Amino acid sequence: QVQLVESGGGLVQAGGSLRVSCAASGRTFSSSTIAWFRQAPGKEREFVSTISRSSGSTYYADSVKGRFTISRDNAKNTVYLQMNSLKPEDTAVYYCAARPGMAVYTTARDYDYWGQGTQVTVSS
Repeated sequence: QVQLVESGGGLVQAGGSLRVSCAASGRTFSSSTIAWFRQAPGKEREFVSTISRSSGSTYYADSVKGRFTISRDNAKNTVYLQMNSLKPEDTAVYYCAARPGMAVYTTARDYDYWGQGTQVTVSS
């Protein structure tokens, strides 16, 4: 079992930066792939980024590539998403998700555990 709690969301102006965190409890965190998804009002949940359990593999959606950076600290059971050059279209609730194992996935249905989400709002 993995329990996930997101934090760090807020209101920021376009072009600004924000770092959201995903704190996990449970012994399987360090052996799990972790991902970030987001969901804007009226839209489906979409993939943002994922990181393998050893940090050896990271993937990003094209819409955030070059602006967002995912990282993890297994000693702290925490995954981070550093978001730079934010745009109004980045406004959404950001969720972290976990799946035990080595493989990385970019679809929501492949993840077993989810946090409650943190709101990120980018003003123009």
